[in-house]
Amino acid sequence: MSHHRFVLLGLLGLSLHAWPGLAQAQAPAQPPQTGETIVVPPAYRQATIRLKASTEIDQVAQILAAAMNRSILVDPRIKGTLNLTPARGDGGGVPDEVEYKLPEAWRVFTATLRGLTFTVVDTGALLKVVPENEAKLHTGVVQVGAPQARGDQVVTQIFRLNHENPNNLLQVLRPLISPNNTINASPTSGTLVITDYADNVQRLAKIIAALDQPTASEIEVVPVQHAMATDLAPLVQKLLSISSTPGTPGGAANQSTATTVLADPRNNSLIVRSANPVRLNEAKMLIDKLDRVAPGGGPAGNIWVVYLKNSDAVRLAEVLRAALASGASAVSGASGSGGALSGTSGTSNRAQASVAPSRGMDPNGAAGGMNTVATTPVSASAGPSTGGQIQADPSTNSLIISAPEPVYRQIRQVIEQLDTRRAQVRVESIIVKVDASKSAEFGVQWQTLLGNSSSSTGVYTGTNFGSGGNNLLNLTAAAAGGSSSTTSSSGLTLPGAGLNIGVLQKVLGTWTLGALARFLETNAGGNVLSTPEIVALDNEEAKIVVGQNVPFITGSYTSTGTGSGATNPFQTIERKDVGLTLRIKSQVGEGGTVRMTIYQENSSVSQSTTSGLITDKSSIETTVLVDDGSTLVLGGLMKDEYTDNNSSVPLLADIPLIGHLFRSTTRSHTKSNLMVFLRPTVIRDQLTSDRITLNRYDAIRAMQSTVQPQGREWLLPVDGVTPLPSLAPATAPAAPTAPASAPAPAPAPAIPAPAAQ
Repeated sequence: MSHHRFVLLGLLGLSLHAWPGLAQAQAPAQPPQTGETIVVPPAYRQATIRLKASTEIDQVAQILAAAMNRSILVDPRIKGTLNLTPARGDGGGVPDEVEYKLPEAWRVFTATLRGLTFTVVDTGALLKVVPENEAKLHTGVVQVGAPQARGDQVVTQIFRLNHENPNNLLQVLRPLISPNNTINASPTSGTLVITDYADNVQRLAKIIAALDQPTASEIEVVPVQHAMATDLAPLVQKLLSISSTPGTPGGAANQSTATTVLADPRNNSLIVRSANPVRLNEAKMLIDKLDRVAPGGGPAGNIWVVYLKNSDAVRLAEVLRAALASGASAVSGASGSGGALSGTSGTSNRAQASVAPSRGMDPNGAAGGMNTVATTPVSASAGPSTGGQIQADPSTNSLIISAPEPVYRQIRQVIEQLDTRRAQVRVESIIVKVDASKSAEFGVQWQTLLGNSSSSTGVYTGTNFGSGGNNLLNLTAAAAGGSSSTTSSSGLTLPGAGLNIGVLQKVLGTWTLGALARFLETNAGGNVLSTPEIVALDNEEAKIVVGQNVPFITGSYTSTGTGSGATNPFQTIERKDVGLTLRIKSQVGEGGTVRMTIYQENSSVSQSTTSGLITDKSSIETTVLVDDGSTLVLGGLMKDEYTDNNSSVPLLADIPLIGHLFRSTTRSHTKSNLMVFLRPTVIRDQLTSDRITLNRYDAIRAMQSTVQPQGREWLLPVDGVTPLPSLAPATAPAAPTAPASAPAPAPAPAIPAPAAQ
């Protein structure tokens, strides 16, 4: 307790006026009065105390602690005097003491502390006098609903909002908070958390109550008589946004004047929503002015241009022409000979035939197919009331429609439903491969030749096991003749791996290997983790390859001729990708599911032989259905292989101890585990795409910073890699400037209303 001091009850220097009256005041508690602080217990609110005109702060705390029957913990950093200016007495002199009611004395005390940048915090068990900037860490009074505390003590108040967004009020209230106190918003729960002086919290409560009011929005459906609702909606919305707040960058409108205009293509009407009746009437007047019959009754020759926002013009033209052709064929077949609509029965047959081969000619919808696909006019009917031709202009990604106004309206409705933003799918794949192998080998080989140089016959005996550099005879032949199969480039004989102990003897002047003992134990392991990622458009195939393009020999041609007429041989090769390959095609369902056709391959070059390269390959090809954001195991392989090879001489190998001289043993144990996991994530908007991009960018940026070269004094300095720039949201590169918006399609002429019956 060296840093704080408790002010306890009954300390000397207490000056209470009418102390017996204080005991009487402990009878029935009086109800708290308006503006009275809740710190002072009700039983003591009628008590009066006398304070000198100039009293030390800690002495005042002692008097108040005794009067309220509560403990006060005073911070030792408090140094100051409570200076009071009492009113003049009846005799004209200034009295030395001032009499206060206990609640009033408490307010004077807390106000003085506030001027000294200190405050009182009520923790329930005691009252703490702490610096103002530390009060938010000590406060114990947390109120929910209407604030009750008053005065210059610090409290925490939670306000629950019913109508307004907490983030919107945060900008309004933050300047009104004391410098050392805080205000925070919780949008998920719709609350504001304020830590401040009780009096200021009372003031903020009135402001919040005035701002947290329901917004009465009015909605009206405005029918469009002459123009297309889908054409008018963006134009009206843009004009209203610009005129709502003149001078504001971007034409941003506040919530009270914001107006929303949406198109309803089903009945060719506009839905207008506004919280301000004046703005609602302004929108209706603007729609009425724009909904006029075009001069001349419409575009010349009934030719319309529709600029697409998301779809490919060439592909969409094929779909629309096929729909028109099939619709005309169905109507023509129902009428018998088809003459009522097309004049000749062959018209709709030609239209259908011109659509069928188009998909085979250009399955990818490339612009090169325009000569036979997109630019070929297809007439659904020869009659002027139902015919239509659709052509695509890939340079502007637009459709040119030549059709009467009723047909154009139907086509526009189909275009609005098809020309929507397609979702993208981000596929994260995890390929885990864990290998472990252990082998041991022990064997003894020996050989001997009995006889002498003068004898015409001799006796050879011995054992040999294994192959290559592990075989005794191969090593002996290599030492004698320099066989390339077991010798290095320098001509030295290369025995097998491990510990080799041999006995040499000279035969006819040549060193030969008489015996060889070989010991070998190997342990190998591998842990490969690959995490390829790829983003693809819905219903589009995507592929990622990480590896090498390796040449494989497919044929050879030997040399022919002799002498100067000889021709050099050559080989034909085929290059193939060896490494990691991931190919997917995803389809997003309406229920949040993703259907994917997947081909995943992991291959590597194992070894090279005289006939070519040998590759290790593992692949999975399947079609799966998985929920958005869920992880699915595609498949895998778990292999556990044990091999035990024993080579021995019958009977002799069974002799105890010396039997090892006639035996060779090789054992191996190999484990291999391979698993492939996959997780798709649907990206439906630009915000999600930006979030994923920034996340992966920051990860690779942090990884780059950890692999910078470290300088050494005794080496030449090496410059580090240029670090990637930060792509924080505030400094993210701006989106490329969009080209000038294409002119809106000309409004269709009005459909004559049927005559009233």
